[in-house]
Amino acid sequence: MSDNKILLTAAQAALDYREKLPHLPAGAQASREELLSLVNADLPDDGESPDAAIQMLIKGAERGLASSAGPRYFGFVIGGSTPASVAADWLASAWDQNAQAYSTSPAASVIEEIVAKWLLDLLGLPKESGVGFVTGAQMANFTALTIARNAVLQKQGWDVEADGLQGAPHINVICGECCHATVRSAIRLMGLGVKNVKTVSADSEGRIELGAFNRALAACKGPTIVCAQAGNVNTGAFDVFGPMAASAKERGAWLHIDGAFGLWACASPKLKYLTEHINEADSWAADAHKWLNVPYDSGMVIIRDAALHRNLKTARCVYSASAGPDFRDGSQWVPENSRRARGFVLYAALRNLGRKGVRQIVDNCCEIAQTFATELAKLPHVRVLNRVVLNQVLFRVEPESAIDTDAFNKSVALRIQRNGVCWMGTTQWRGQTALRISVSNWSTTTADAHQSIASVKNAIEQETQSSQ
Repeated sequence: MSDNKILLTAAQAALDYREKLPHLPAGAQASREELLSLVNADLPDDGESPDAAIQMLIKGAERGLASSAGPRYFGFVIGGSTPASVAADWLASAWDQNAQAYSTSPAASVIEEIVAKWLLDLLGLPKESGVGFVTGAQMANFTALTIARNAVLQKQGWDVEADGLQGAPHINVICGECCHATVRSAIRLMGLGVKNVKTVSADSEGRIELGAFNRALAACKGPTIVCAQAGNVNTGAFDVFGPMAASAKERGAWLHIDGAFGLWACASPKLKYLTEHINEADSWAADAHKWLNVPYDSGMVIIRDAALHRNLKTARCVYSASAGPDFRDGSQWVPENSRRARGFVLYAALRNLGRKGVRQIVDNCCEIAQTFATELAKLPHVRVLNRVVLNQVLFRVEPESAIDTDAFNKSVALRIQRNGVCWMGTTQWRGQTALRISVSNWSTTTADAHQSIASVKNAIEQETQSSQ
């Protein structure tokens, strides 16, 4: 077998996996110890044949795969991957392009340019904005907030790239108490320190309270960055962007919106009420591997001021001079230089789905989330904790007989996972353990929801009997 023929072996194994994916248990089927017994070995002095290496990978990994691309995986906020996006991802690997600059891959450069235009149009964001393609929302938040840091200091006459942060004017950062951990991680990575964050209270759904926000903003002196959220990771709630944007603009503050999955609601007319005034922010972060349903990893950072965005990195490698202002060098918009050509996958996914297809995925997931909430609320001792406005459902089982309700909910979640019909995990919400459902997969149907609800019901009954 020639080396390249192994690609056919891998493709067939991938096709076989995708065919059986809807019928697989939702979680991994092997323990860590079992997986180690399959894959652990000394690194050989002499390499194996490509076929042997790939066959060992398949044999060693498959039972440890979570069926997160399948229709009944509701843990975290993980999208599936459409066939077109998987095919494009295979091509991206086979073409093996470095999307650093136009000179390293003219095709990757031009494709990114088109995808950026399509995304801004689809999401209704300012068409003059800059778009960078990163690994996910963590890097998108980091990139956006780094640009925000540079911009607000620039207004104060401080060049952070030349002079660093030592001695720089103090930067105020305002976040809601329910902001995502990636925002706080970005603040740490930027060197601003989480102890300096002004955390404002949130309402029962996790939305920033406007009164508390305005008081915090009024107390800020000097450069200020505000972090808002489109889609709370537990409840799906959106901050109220209009008043926040107006106050931030009046104060001269930078408004960033973490929209890891919620930004895709901009594609749905049904959800327009949640996204009003979202386009008045200065920057946005989102994941494509969530609601656009492309393979990992794929995220976007969007900056209203494209000139600020393009100047994210003023130091350039001497051997990679730009082809000119009209040519897109992908690495100008993101922290990385060498980088995967993620634009190929996004291009294929968007051409395949079109505006209507993206809208249908978002709307379908939200409708199924409503089905979950309605049907779960009918089960004995089950309380739905959030107002289901998007794709997130929080619920808690509160049997009268339970001595430790938090422990009971954790045990129910473990039973659901072991039963394998679906996968959902626990979270902490308002000091209590709850189960969380995230409906993010293009292939999930109402039948999948009912099958999963039956599994939840069985797990509750099993745990109730066990605890008596």
